[in-house]
Amino acid sequence: MILDADAAHNQLLAALPDPDRRRWLGLLEPVELKLGQVLCEPACAPAHVYFPTTAIVSLLHVLSDGGSSEVAMVGCEGVVGICSFMGGDSTPRRTVVRSAGRGFRIKTHMMKDEFERCTAVKHLVLKYTQALMTQMFQTAVCNRHHSVDQRLCRSLLHSLDRLRGSELKTTHDLLAQMLGVRRSGVTVAMLKLQAAGVIRSLPGHTTVLDRRGLEQRSCECHAVVKREYDRLMPQRIATPQGFSWGGGSVCAAAWERDVHDKDRLAATV
Repeated sequence: MILDADAAHNQLLAALPDPDRRRWLGLLEPVELKLGQVLCEPACAPAHVYFPTTAIVSLLHVLSDGGSSEVAMVGCEGVVGICSFMGGDSTPRRTVVRSAGRGFRIKTHMMKDEFERCTAVKHLVLKYTQALMTQMFQTAVCNRHHSVDQRLCRSLLHSLDRLRGSELKTTHDLLAQMLGVRRSGVTVAMLKLQAAGVIRSLPGHTTVLDRRGLEQRSCECHAVVKREYDRLMPQRIATPQGFSWGGGSVCAAAWERDVHDKDRLAATV
């Protein structure tokens, strides 16, 4: 049985009105999302819509020659598969798990029904879609104008915003695929960061040791996207004591925030 607090580890699910979220508990299915797992291929209608909690999913645009580049990523702040209930049914993008973890999924036809029947769901998802589009546009500009080193830092920062800690479960091959560059380019850039003490990289794992150092080496694009997510998206998150509202990073700060329970809060008012 899915508990209310479990589902609310996804920011969109947490922001649903309580009656709607409780109704969704019977529709959601918990899933393990493995590194490199393909959730949907281009031009295919997805069978499920995914709400990651600890996993991160990459949206890749695939060219006719097989080349690909990441246009956006989705983690605990969002939903994967918006094409299925926005009227398009399919998309030219491939969705691939870029950092292993967990999440929930709901059958596509059920998500369509919820999107049409519930004004709160529709309003929430449309605001999220606007934030996602900002990420896509900024990524396109970044890929055109910034170096591989800067783009890698931007990508790592976006990932950190969607994780509880500082460890990313990914590979150089997958990062190269996301950035649309050769693996050797990613390896050189990672070695620079490791030599500077910013990260520690092991096979399949990268740990960020100095976030500020990563921010200093990144371009402006991470900050632009983060501001738009913070502006548009509600910050209601699950805590051991229930739910809390607050600002900060897309997801990561929410996991680290000390939250008073209702009794302690009431005592201070």
